Parts: sequence; structure tokens; C-alpha cells
Amino acid sequence: MNKVIGVAGFKNSGKTTLVEKLVIELTKRGHRISTVKHAHHSFDIDHEGRDSFRHRKAGACEVAVVSRHRWAIIHESRTEAEPTLEQILCKLAPCDLVIVEGYKRDSHHKVEVRNLELAHPELAGDDPTVVAIAANGPIDNAPVPVFDRDDVTALAHFIETYMELT
Repeated sequence: MNKVIGVAGFKNSGKTTLVEKLVIELTKRGHRISTVKHAHHSFDIDHEGRDSFRHRKAGACEVAVVSRHRWAIIHESRTEAEPTLEQILCKLAPCDLVIVEGYKRDSHHKVEVRNLELAHPELAGDDPTVVAIAANGPIDNAPVPVFDRDDVTALAHFIETYMELT
């Protein structure tokens, strides 16, 4: 099973931007990184009129789209329950680290992202899986290490050490 760290927080806290920067920094350091993004709404990765869209709408359970540059398998859940994070992680190819965006209530280790300009609940302290905070300002008396949200170099070093990436 791949090592997993989450990036969790509330809407507009900067999660996606931080994940993007961490992927850039950690891959630059030679690590093979995969990501999982939880969406709270329905989404399409193919669009009306495309062959894959037509296959899916015709009733196919899964549609594989393959080219020389990338491939994707679209699984249509229909009446199935949403898969758990564990079920999705089992489908990923081996890598050094999976960065998960969302799934803030799951049991994997997480970096909490805070936008101090917004009055969101705090995760660290109440949630023992939060191992660090990335915020857009200082946090007094934090129960875990705090990093500037824009200091990706320091946060990536913490993640490498904490997750024992070699």
C-alpha cells in the first residue's frame, strides 16, 4: 500500500493550491507522487459528444480512454455507494506518496490548511490525525507544527521526514 498524507481544510482555505505546490516540490525532489481529490458533487471527465461519453451514456459500467500520452478509466457508479478512500487507494499504481485532498474525516495523517481570514472550525487538536498546519499567518499555541502556507519548501521537508520518504 502506498504512503498517504492528506491536505484537509474547509472551502477557500487554499487546499488545491497547496496540493499543486507540494506535487511540484516533491516531484522536483525525485519522489513519485499521486493524488486523490474528493469532489462533493457529480463531475464529468468526458463531455457530451465524445465517444467515451456516448459509451458511458449507452450503459457501459467502465469506459477506458487510452492514448500514447495518458489513459483513464471512467467508472460509472450509478446505484453503487460512493467508494471509500481505501477502495480508491487500492486502485492506484505504486508510488512514493499519495496526497489526498479532502476526506478530512478519514483516518490517514493530514496537514490542515487554514485561511485565517475565514472563521472555519479548527481541525488540529480535536483530530489526532492532523500532524501539521499550513496557514496564511502565525498560530499561537498550536498543538502541531505550523508552516507558512506559502513556504512549500519547509512543508515538503517536514512531509519527507514525517512520512519517511527516502
